[in-house]
Amino acid sequence: MISKEKYILAMDLGTSGPKVALFSSQGEMLGSEFEETKLLLFSDGGAEQSPDDWWDAIQRAAKRLLSRCLFANEDIVAIAITGQWAGTVAVDKEGSALGNAIIWMDSRGGPQIQQIAGGALNIQGYSPIKLFQWIRLTGGAPAIAGKDPIAHILYLKHNRPDIYQQTFKFLEPIDYIGLRLTGRFAASFDSISLHWLTDNRDIRNVRYDSRLIRMSGIDASKLPHLQPANSTLGFLLPRVARAWGLTENVQVVIGSPDVHSAAVGSGTVRDFETHLYIGTSAWITCHVPFKKTDLTHSIAALPSAIPGRYLLTDAQECAGACLQSLRDNILFHRDALSNGEKPANAYKLFDQITERTPAGSGKLIFLPWLYGERAPVDDRFVRGGFFNLSLQTTREHMVRAVFEGVAYNSRWLLGYVERLIGRRAEAVNMVGGGAKSDIWCQIHADVMDRPIRQMKDPIEVNVRGAALLASAALGFIQYDDIVSRVPVAKTYTPNPDNRKIYDELFREFTAIYESNKKIFARLNRN
Repeated sequence: MISKEKYILAMDLGTSGPKVALFSSQGEMLGSEFEETKLLLFSDGGAEQSPDDWWDAIQRAAKRLLSRCLFANEDIVAIAITGQWAGTVAVDKEGSALGNAIIWMDSRGGPQIQQIAGGALNIQGYSPIKLFQWIRLTGGAPAIAGKDPIAHILYLKHNRPDIYQQTFKFLEPIDYIGLRLTGRFAASFDSISLHWLTDNRDIRNVRYDSRLIRMSGIDASKLPHLQPANSTLGFLLPRVARAWGLTENVQVVIGSPDVHSAAVGSGTVRDFETHLYIGTSAWITCHVPFKKTDLTHSIAALPSAIPGRYLLTDAQECAGACLQSLRDNILFHRDALSNGEKPANAYKLFDQITERTPAGSGKLIFLPWLYGERAPVDDRFVRGGFFNLSLQTTREHMVRAVFEGVAYNSRWLLGYVERLIGRRAEAVNMVGGGAKSDIWCQIHADVMDRPIRQMKDPIEVNVRGAALLASAALGFIQYDDIVSRVPVAKTYTPNPDNRKIYDELFREFTAIYESNKKIFARLNRN
């Protein structure tokens, strides 16, 4: 009997590693597999990963998932790609990576951005004329912190001219995976946005702008061909199809960044419906019907993965990474005091500790800026830590303070998002690994003073969004159908008993940044 249902293989290239999942064309997930990859951090602000490690991990996860025989592999008709955004892979004409990928955390290109962005007169480090051009055409401007792909490319041009000269194309991480699947060098209208080299005013015809390219000093021939976000990149390469046990007529839908796929996988596809993603990093976004920018707070409406729409984009550098740092570098660090053995259920223990620790953590405030910050402040020098420690401070206070510190940063960003869209978010859909924590959902509701809707299977949001986008692109569903495919698991309402303490500590949270930003710059400039 021939199955009428068709299936989509979706993959999410996260910073911690790729997840590969199988979905029906109607958005039901049948299974998934994950493979961890290494992150390389350097003292000069560098952050890299190996593209070959990405591909090997994807292959292992895909083969393991397909070997489970959840259904006949010939019923897989498409592959969908999503993953980390704002990274750079330099590849040669054969499609081979020329060294490690520079990822979204890397700030080594900051000096180059400051050089091309500045002028005789400056507004927050930008020449007014250049700033006007960038905002008018692209919707934003390169972050002075130097963490966008344009900065990565300029860093290579100035510091690794050998790699720059050998490069045939500079690709986003997801577009590199698309290359490995199809052999095609291309980027989507949405994945290319943070290069700040495209004219986005006609949302259905995004194109490179020659003036912006000249201003950047980047060789235009090294940039990939552009395609709409809902287009097909090509058919799966025969050698990959054979290795994975798939047919050669599997279509690969061009990839969209994780920010864009999460907006779909969270169910917030209608204009102004807001979602909060808590993973390694975090963001608060919504679709909007207009192109608008708040450069001061690093918020911009850029091309969405849904054709003809804009997506408000921003990024908080560290969220779940703060809990990981607490676990690995403080509580269970391998040194003379400890063998470094981490309990398998460390995050569940953190939840339990937090639930029994009073709101406000004894007025201990955690600053989550462990690797600089993007939004609502673009500051690569700011750093995190615990503020207001006392002799009465315990580990319990420290654990809860980390949960609360990330939520304070979310509230800070939400205020500027609401100001830009001109309306209050009535509720926020929460997704990502952080949304698996009931207590973190409640803390966000209390700190942000908004109902938090914990979405079902929140950790699958990116692959689910990629699969739903591919399904809509291929005509299996309509974009308006997506809301009904993403159910709410539970709604958390703000606890009025915690309003006073969180309002007080949030005011001090922002005041700590304003009072100390010059100190952070002096300490971390070199």
